[in-house]
Amino acid sequence: MTKYLLFVVLFIFVGYGFVEAWPLIKGPSLSVSFPDNNATVPGGIVTVSGTAARAVQLTLDGEPLLHEEDGSFSTILSFPRGGSILTFVATDRFGKRVTATRTVFVP
Repeated sequence: MTKYLLFVVLFIFVGYGFVEAWPLIKGPSLSVSFPDNNATVPGGIVTVSGTAARAVQLTLDGEPLLHEEDGSFSTILSFPRGGSILTFVATDRFGKRVTATRTVFVP
């Protein structure tokens, strides 16, 4: 009987450890709320916003982008006429990366 009880307790601990470790194993996530891909921006000024979960570093076109503790970020950018490509990269503390790309057009 104690053998089965020990097995059940061990199984619960391993299951709990897996559930707690899953976000670390999964890596960062990145969601860009605005702008939408292929967005047309009259005037060339746009507020870029979104969320980067489990990320210690967030960059926009290779430059650091500040984000809050909850992962939200927001910045105002100005674009010249024509098309521009925005590349977001979120990196977690283990070096795992996730990338999101948005294309913006200014008439």
